[in-house]
Amino acid sequence: MILNTSPTLSSRSGGCTLTGALSVTTHVRDAVSIIHGPKGCAHHNFSLLHATGLDNDLAVIPDLVSSALAESDIVFGGEEALARTILAVCERDVSAVFVLSTCIVDTIGDDVVAVCSREYPVPVIPISTAGFLGGNFQDGVNKALISLAALAEPTQNNGCVNFIGEMNLEYEVEENYAEIARILTLLGLTPGIRFVHNITLDEISELGAAQLNILRDPQLVPVGEYLKDRFGTPFLPSFPTGLSDTLSFIESIAGSCGIDGKRAVGIEQALQAEILADFTDLADSHAVFCGPVSDPMSSRAAQEAADALHIRVGNDQNANALPVHPVVGTAGVKRMLHRWRRSLHA
Repeated sequence: MILNTSPTLSSRSGGCTLTGALSVTTHVRDAVSIIHGPKGCAHHNFSLLHATGLDNDLAVIPDLVSSALAESDIVFGGEEALARTILAVCERDVSAVFVLSTCIVDTIGDDVVAVCSREYPVPVIPISTAGFLGGNFQDGVNKALISLAALAEPTQNNGCVNFIGEMNLEYEVEENYAEIARILTLLGLTPGIRFVHNITLDEISELGAAQLNILRDPQLVPVGEYLKDRFGTPFLPSFPTGLSDTLSFIESIAGSCGIDGKRAVGIEQALQAEILADFTDLADSHAVFCGPVSDPMSSRAAQEAADALHIRVGNDQNANALPVHPVVGTAGVKRMLHRWRRSLHA
């Protein structure tokens, strides 16, 4: 017997491919997401999405439907069960249907694309999200975004700047959006659509009109490249992390849009200096970083803030634990410093 090794470098700890795609498709308000598979996959994801929404003050019920494959469907094939589910959903007032596959469906070999290609009253878009061969959460996000982007056509430039691939399940998603929107306004630019966060199918048609796309995270670069190939829209690879990165981010936006960003950089530098001055009571503290986040960008942003406030970071007996969380922009650093103040003065 030949045993294949597990794809240990596939970031399986990042979560299920299906869940990643659902974090995107469930934010199209007038569409329905069908999970083609057993009921358990739908139940698990419904609970996760609903609970995460409540944590972000969104009392929204995810519009999920399961094809509810039974044992006989798994033995003889579940294509007709999927077709019946799609037809039932199309009887509702919906603009589109997204069909997301599960591991069991790929295992039994259902031709989901063929079923979705039949005649239906509304667009039915298949998204392959079975992750049992090594896919992860981010793969699901990228596949969903690219599948939805295919619904839009090239159109006239409207001068806006789009947000691509916001992490809909992260805390502070609205705060992070507000921070980037603030920076765009500082440069005299108009925020475009949030692809995909709480939008309608019609809004997706505006996707190709932006003069610039800003990706939430570098792992979305394949999506950025797809949008560039399809619409000719340049992109920046991520939201800014930390103080100096925010200044560089402003310069990058200005350069991409062909505008002078010196005034905006000066205003942001003054804001950062004012914020640091408000936290001088943290100076000369002894601290050690802690928390669930260990990515290099978050650690670098935390170290930069600590250096600016003369906080000595080192694991010694008198060190206080300072939580490190992902931060976006200057506002994110300010929220982190508030957490540090509570930890140091507890």
